[in-house]
Amino acid sequence: MRRTAAPLAVALALTAALVTGGTSAAAPGSSHGGGLRDVMFVGNNWDGTATVVDARTHEPIRTIDTIPDRAARMAEIVARPDKLVFYLAIQAAIGEGRAQYTDDMFTTHDGRLLAVSRPSFADVVGIDLRTGQIRWRFAMEGYRSDHMGVSPDGERLLVSDSTANKVHELDIRTGEKTGEFASGDTPHENNYTADGERVFHASIGRVYTPTDRPVLRQPYDTLKGERVFQIVRTDDMTIESRWDMGKELEEAGHPGMASAVRPMAVAPDERFVYLQVSFFHGWIEFDTQAPDPDVTYEGEPAVGAVTRVVDLPKRTTEQREQYVLDSAHHGLAINPEGTTLCAAGTMDGYAAVIDRESEEFSLVEVGDKPYWSTNGVNGSECWVSVSGQDEVVVIDYDSAQEIARIPVGDHPQRVREGVVAENVLTTWR
Repeated sequence: MRRTAAPLAVALALTAALVTGGTSAAAPGSSHGGGLRDVMFVGNNWDGTATVVDARTHEPIRTIDTIPDRAARMAEIVARPDKLVFYLAIQAAIGEGRAQYTDDMFTTHDGRLLAVSRPSFADVVGIDLRTGQIRWRFAMEGYRSDHMGVSPDGERLLVSDSTANKVHELDIRTGEKTGEFASGDTPHENNYTADGERVFHASIGRVYTPTDRPVLRQPYDTLKGERVFQIVRTDDMTIESRWDMGKELEEAGHPGMASAVRPMAVAPDERFVYLQVSFFHGWIEFDTQAPDPDVTYEGEPAVGAVTRVVDLPKRTTEQREQYVLDSAHHGLAINPEGTTLCAAGTMDGYAAVIDRESEEFSLVEVGDKPYWSTNGVNGSECWVSVSGQDEVVVIDYDSAQEIARIPVGDHPQRVREGVVAENVLTTWR
């Protein structure tokens, strides 16, 4: 168990990578009066589009172009050898041979702006939902953007800068930078607490390296880089707590497991966090407040402990080297009541609906490469992107049954709740 109250230095990721290869954001679960439509945005990563789906009827409404400036961006990349190298490397090593154009998305409260992170273009843009034009653009310091997060008050947007090993905080209305915090190698997911005062963040390391087996990971673990799970204070961007989950798992009696925390689900009490880690077909419960009397920090007991490690069925016959970016499972949500988990079994072709207390589960056959799971607007549904089939499957939490299957664009990954203004919908019609 490790805890620190001081910011940690940012690693130099570029060198390592070359060596080794008036608006505010929509509040999840909120109800809206006339003038706003509840929708789900599905990011079609390889298409460079986002499918807008009615959150209640499950009907597709529109497809948005998330790369209207593609010609300008490609001209910029071709003119810079370093950018071209990373553009091609992302395509080959991370994008399964395809460029990554649409990763994460959040709308503003007024339903007029969509912020989109675009990995291959190493940026975030704010797109006017009525005109489809880009209002603002924020370029990464490094060469790839990734997961984002939006504050409960809708004013702040976080974006992971993959090769700069940091997370930027932006004003969602203007794209102007307002802060940053340090991460490990390849910063990944960002989740605000309900009061907006803290962020649960994880870095996943270099998931594209070939050192995937336990016998290799030990002597060559440095190739994967620093992988940490941390809690960050948003008032001054200091790191409140930081853990190496591989070490935490070893202390809990599970040696040889990976340190890379993939998607996470934060329980309503914000004490327990449910985690997926690289190569593991299952889920982990981590108590962020459990004291450890054997470890102290500044004279006080350290906190944080793995309390459960739960297996789910392993179906894939693929070798570990064939796992998509080390992801056995990638996608985890928890219902608003905190009673049920919804896990995307990426290499196993199912979604698992899990009773948090009893650990009993039901498997829903969704298809090839489910890659994300998130709650719908009313909290009774889990939306799972099925990237290998260009579909999103909607599952009822109570019955653990599929209730809708929605065709979307090429390689859907992130799915996010949002709103669109009704007068914007009118112009779309």
